[in-house]
Amino acid sequence: MCTTMDSKERLLNPTLLLIIIISSLWGSSAASETLTQGDVLNSPQYLVSAKQRFTLGFFSPTSYDGDKKNSYLGIWYTNYTENIVWIANRNRPISDDSIAFLTLDHLGKLMINSSGFGGDPFVIYSGGETENTSATLLDTGNLVVSEVNSNGSIGRSLWESFDDPTDTLLPGMKLGLNHKTGRNWSLISWLAEDDPASGAFTLEWEPKTRRLVIKRRGVPYWSSGLQLSSSKNVSLFDYIHPTKGQDYIINTDAEGQYFTYSLDTEFDLLDQERSAWQLKYWGPIMDRSILIMKMNFCYGYGMDDEGCETWNQPECRLMGRQTFEQKSGIFTRMGPDGLPQLAAGVFDNRPTIGPADCRDLCWNNCDCLGYSGKEGIGSGCQFWEGNVTFNPDDGRSRSRILKYVLTKEDPSNKATDNFSAESKLGEGGFGPVYKGALPEGREIAVKRLSRNSGQGLVEFKNELILIAKLQHMNLVKLLGCCFQGEEKMLIYEFMPNKSLDSFLFDPTKSYLLDWKIRVNIIEGIAQGLLYLHKYSRLKVIHRDLKASNILLDENMCAKISDFGMARIFKRDGLEANTNRIVGTYGYMSPEYAMEGIFSEKSDVFSFGVLMLEIVSGRKNNNFYNVNGPLNLVGYAWDLWQRGSGKDIMDPTLKDSCPMHQLLRFIHVALSCLEDSAADRPTILEVISMLKNETMPLPILKKPAFFMGSNVNNEDLQRKESKNYSVNGLSISRIDAR
Repeated sequence: MCTTMDSKERLLNPTLLLIIIISSLWGSSAASETLTQGDVLNSPQYLVSAKQRFTLGFFSPTSYDGDKKNSYLGIWYTNYTENIVWIANRNRPISDDSIAFLTLDHLGKLMINSSGFGGDPFVIYSGGETENTSATLLDTGNLVVSEVNSNGSIGRSLWESFDDPTDTLLPGMKLGLNHKTGRNWSLISWLAEDDPASGAFTLEWEPKTRRLVIKRRGVPYWSSGLQLSSSKNVSLFDYIHPTKGQDYIINTDAEGQYFTYSLDTEFDLLDQERSAWQLKYWGPIMDRSILIMKMNFCYGYGMDDEGCETWNQPECRLMGRQTFEQKSGIFTRMGPDGLPQLAAGVFDNRPTIGPADCRDLCWNNCDCLGYSGKEGIGSGCQFWEGNVTFNPDDGRSRSRILKYVLTKEDPSNKATDNFSAESKLGEGGFGPVYKGALPEGREIAVKRLSRNSGQGLVEFKNELILIAKLQHMNLVKLLGCCFQGEEKMLIYEFMPNKSLDSFLFDPTKSYLLDWKIRVNIIEGIAQGLLYLHKYSRLKVIHRDLKASNILLDENMCAKISDFGMARIFKRDGLEANTNRIVGTYGYMSPEYAMEGIFSEKSDVFSFGVLMLEIVSGRKNNNFYNVNGPLNLVGYAWDLWQRGSGKDIMDPTLKDSCPMHQLLRFIHVALSCLEDSAADRPTILEVISMLKNETMPLPILKKPAFFMGSNVNNEDLQRKESKNYSVNGLSISRIDAR
């Protein structure tokens, strides 16, 4: 009898036919967690870990239109099939109509056999080290090939999937470098949402700087920033959202250094069963729906607070912070008849091009105004270049394929509703400040330089240069800037609770600042100053520290703002002199106000005034007693001398303030206000005195009252004071005439 075979049947070699026969006899062990030598796992069967947390088997990613094409061998959370955490053959898929099997042969070789491979199996582990082996899926999600001892017990590990990660980091997995073996543990993103092939992004641990780094096609794209803790269990990095129940761990040993994370006992049980850091195909790291990083896209400007890196920009992108917006609609161009017609665009159908590559190709092409993929599905791009116009639809005829359209102007102009009166937060020293929102919904504050403000331009440039180089949780963060024509703007994170003075000196709101909150605010300001004075790349003297320049975020955490008056010091510099006295009256140290000499101790003096204001709830300059002290510093000193320091306390604190701590804080504040700069503590010493209650406090001398013996009436009449404050974004100055 003669029969015919198609091409796929001809690929079934004798070895594969034998596997098919064996697999039909092996179904009883399909739910086991272990493969032993000679076992076969076919496509409808699975390995399930002992506690049923993880499953290993064959799967097919679902495309946008619901089709399932290629299949892969992978591991996923048993109850959450969308959480694929590891793939064996990501760059060698099994075609949809092929037969596939996982085998552990008599030589200990773990491999995938498929009719689609043409008889050449995909080897996961080559074996040959020992005669007896087994492959077990553990409840950690790790697939381990182990030696089996003669007594049947499990011996040493020979290979494990944790050493060959794909795009996902599970608790206990490593990122880093093993100097002994040369193994580099890193993640590689998928190419697209339905294509597990190696994509554009990698996540690596950088041992020298001790930070996580994402690279796009080998170029640094984002970093986690510096550690904010020196302990082994690192609670926080600059640009990683702290995640409840997760501890970040950095281990260094003789073999190398690596990063991992673990889950503590407080972590929600459901989340424990699903936690996995996944490097997404468009760039960010997510744990399920939680964004681990403080960003979604980077554009290479290098002035984001999200950890985005800087890279070379095409000239056309230097004018402003352009971004891509996801829109539904069509691109048109003018036809020969003078009427608009559909613009077909240019196609790039290379199979190695994913959505992240499309974005980058358009960004680096100055003629490109937009691109489309297939909602992150598959490879290839369509670009629109040159003299084309995007026409958005009304949302009713939303096409399946969205366009990513390049904004033509700085997003702060969309973001603020074209600087409408409703968006205005107030007036600063060099122009108005507006509230706005970026396209993804993030709220921002936009400083806009007045076109007739010649003086403000100096402060504007100074603030831009300084704050772009400074990154700390207690400093306000610059998100971007715009220099386009006559427009000059700074874009900041928006502080929903505005500035400290809006609470502290408002009798209807001051009660909201209990003692614990005030202590946290004081300590936050001190930590921000410590960073400026000692730990930033630049040694910076702020010169305008005051309540209106302390912003409060949604958690009432303090952030120092307004660096228009700040000055950079050499790292070993002690003090400097200026002929132009700038700052706010009442907060300036005597040596600065009278002689123009400023140093770290100038900021310490301002901090002392600010501390007294915080504990008392009173403004330094709001004293009009002709026969008594003319400011808060003098008032506090008089009470302290009479042994009545407790009377300095804001009455709203009487039920929340430990008296011994209050008196210690007042003592430290007065030590910051010494007339001689040499007698004042450094900000590091201030922090030590505030945190360590056993540390001895300095003997106080008479502080600089400033409105008494240090400045006479004639001096006051020769000075003109100007104060501007808006949403905590302020600029102040005193100019000598």
